[in-house]
Amino acid sequence: MSLVFPMAVTSADKTFYQLRQDIVEGLIPAGSKLSETELSTKYAVSRAVIREAINRLTSCHIVERKANIGARVVELTPEGLIELYQVRESLEGMAARLAAKNMTELEIKDLMALLDTHFTTVESEKTYYQEAGDVDFHYRIIMGSKNTQLITLLTEGIYHLVRMYRVQLGMAGPRVTTAFAEHTNIAQAIQNRDEELAEMLMRRHILYSKNNIENKLLTPTDTTRKSL
Repeated sequence: MSLVFPMAVTSADKTFYQLRQDIVEGLIPAGSKLSETELSTKYAVSRAVIREAINRLTSCHIVERKANIGARVVELTPEGLIELYQVRESLEGMAARLAAKNMTELEIKDLMALLDTHFTTVESEKTYYQEAGDVDFHYRIIMGSKNTQLITLLTEGIYHLVRMYRVQLGMAGPRVTTAFAEHTNIAQAIQNRDEELAEMLMRRHILYSKNNIENKLLTPTDTTRKSL
């Protein structure tokens, strides 16, 4: 997938964004050790730039430092999934409730238009990949909550770790069409300003997604094993 950079970013920023995307998409496998020397060669930057990027990635919770091992990409495990999605279900459910109350009519119109573009991808490619940020349905709703504390917790705290599970294990297969239908129902509840329904549907959607990913983790295919 192509990577879109924010305006006025430094070379160090670009390396961080590229590393983050490569980890989220599984190009750098979960659980793998991160070598500053190897990565500096691969990305054609200094070890200092790689070191800074790794430090920033630990704040995203997708890289961890282990004693006697160093920095490595986090593992994707059933236990980690359950803990993460329990938090996600609660917080994103709240975000959907607040979005139904606080999103402007234009923001809701744009959300519906976004789903139209997603529909084309789902129908033609049978996958539901969403780039990080403004073209991600969940990100739009999080921002639409207009609650700065909630936005910080979700976008700066667990967002990219959630994306690791979603992108590597949850955006292909039979679940794709049902997940899109669930997004559509959530958006409709937000458009109708039905706060209670929006929260319930979001929580249910995340629970179903968790169950789908957990099944893949517990009974991995050969493809899944390669991605892990």
